[in-house]
Amino acid sequence: MKAKMILSAIGSDRPGLTQALADAVYDAGGNWLESHLSRLGGKYVGAVLVEIEAGRQSALEDAVAAIDAEGLRVAVLPAGDAVALAGETLAIELVGQDRPGIVREVSRVLAALGVNIDDFTTATEHGSWSGEPLFRAAATLALPAGLSSQAVREALEAISGEIMVDFTIS
Repeated sequence: MKAKMILSAIGSDRPGLTQALADAVYDAGGNWLESHLSRLGGKYVGAVLVEIEAGRQSALEDAVAAIDAEGLRVAVLPAGDAVALAGETLAIELVGQDRPGIVREVSRVLAALGVNIDDFTTATEHGSWSGEPLFRAAATLALPAGLSSQAVREALEAISGEIMVDFTIS
């Protein structure tokens, strides 16, 4: 029987950290399935979904402990069960002048609708015309059964003026 595990990693960024994670997974007999790895705030951060024989989980934990000695903290957790989507999947993008509270307001609206955020990426950049910082976000949303994409669109448009962002929904 196979088990799915999540490796959560954070440490000072340097070349070779992804290889160290890949080596640990391989050495324990695991299979690297999915990952989100990036540099964030000058740190290497990421999550990796691994499939491994149920009896080899301790080998994975031991291999990961060796990476810890290299300055990368890695936690190993069992993955959750996949949840079947009952409703639509929706992609949104937003852009606006950066300011505190954008993510808070958008996530508040989505949570109130019972929407699950499956994937969420944000970044700030300098505006090409003004040089002012712009905030960009992209998300993949799982809507609960019975909630229309139009209802999500209307709820987000209702706050767009307040938080001064433009939404694109597809």
